[in-house]
Amino acid sequence: MELVITLLVVGVVLLALETVLPGAITGIAGLVCLVAGVVQAYVEFGPGVGNYVLLGVTVGLAIGAWLWVKYFLTSPFGRKFVLHQTGGNVGAEKPELLHQTGTALTSLRPSGAALINGQRVDVVTEGAMIERGQAVKVVDLEGLRVVVRAI
Repeated sequence: MELVITLLVVGVVLLALETVLPGAITGIAGLVCLVAGVVQAYVEFGPGVGNYVLLGVTVGLAIGAWLWVKYFLTSPFGRKFVLHQTGGNVGAEKPELLHQTGTALTSLRPSGAALINGQRVDVVTEGAMIERGQAVKVVDLEGLRVVVRAI
């Protein structure tokens, strides 16, 4: 009985540590301990007790996951692990570039960079290759793609 309880307690502790330790090793080890505890309960005490232990572990995991999702991320401790800033260029669409002209900074085969309104912009052509230094005009904006044509 001591082995079953020890495996279950160690499994729960390792799963709890997984929330703050990187790499998923402790989480996997915790799940292995829980499974080993359930298997040991079946072997040592038979299907009756094994089923109760399995049910207890399953319900405990479900309740633990629900509590973690509901409370951990909003707790003072959990907020230390959550990024509160936005990464990347959020306003990446550039509608002001439509119908503007510029110069190809690289050969566009069909993608590359162009200098438009004094800023470097990643662009793509309509299909034809455009040589470096050639004048280009923005003809379309497809989401974040800036489509240019040689002029």
